[in-house]
Amino acid sequence: MSHALSIGLSGLNAAQLRLDSAAHNVANAQTPGFRRQQVAQQAMPQGGVQATISAERPPGVSLEAEAVEQMSASYHYKANLRTVQVQDEVMGSLLDIRV
Repeated sequence: MSHALSIGLSGLNAAQLRLDSAAHNVANAQTPGFRRQQVAQQAMPQGGVQATISAERPPGVSLEAEAVEQMSASYHYKANLRTVQVQDEVMGSLLDIRV
């Protein structure tokens, strides 16, 4: 797999995890004692990101913050998807040149 493609895919996975986590937080906001899930992202040495979920200490969920998180994750998803699409277009162009 190419370097740009693997970076784009890791970004897509991280953005999807952020979307899923925010949806989980909204769905469980009224559950007594529920702790908000938070996604931490860390840059990987070979490129891309690694995302992990952790529970925050203080219980409670801010629906406004979750809406912002969902919008932000959606924009990150679209940007990473565009990276994957451009990589596919470049590889297609290279194959057309070689043929």
